[in-house]
Amino acid sequence: MSKLTHKVKEEFFALLPPTIFFFVTLHIVALIYSLMLKGEGIAPLTSASVTVAALVLGKVVLLAYMLPAINRFPDRPLIYNVAWKTAIYMLVSLLIHYLEHLIEVSRKAGGLVAGNHKLLAEIVWAHFWAIQILLLVLIVIYCTMRELVRVIGRDKLMRIFFGPMPAP
Repeated sequence: MSKLTHKVKEEFFALLPPTIFFFVTLHIVALIYSLMLKGEGIAPLTSASVTVAALVLGKVVLLAYMLPAINRFPDRPLIYNVAWKTAIYMLVSLLIHYLEHLIEVSRKAGGLVAGNHKLLAEIVWAHFWAIQILLLVLIVIYCTMRELVRVIGRDKLMRIFFGPMPAP
């Protein structure tokens, strides 16, 4: 196997877990949001955009894990890194969630400033925060699992979940 083929295969398998997680997570969020607003399912365009977003987020997470600031507490109990990463991802998700609404409203309002004023006046904050709470729970699960994989190791974690349990 050539070096290029090996590297592509390695990158693909590294990209797979976060992409699958975000694919499922973002579809859950889109479905819940759609049910809150319209009582309908996910439109095909939404599903396609969520799929693209999952691919992008999967790669962004892999790139973020290369930054030294992301793995700030490697020698402390796992809760430190889980809480730190969750806080970072929640701030980013809050910003993206707000900007998503802002861009949509700004198109109709004729500009960002007018869109922001209209958004602040018309947004249903209960829906906004419900989605953020859902994202918080899902992000905590993701960060916890990533930290467990980092500490325990992928192979051992796979054996614990899917294979025979090792003898005590």
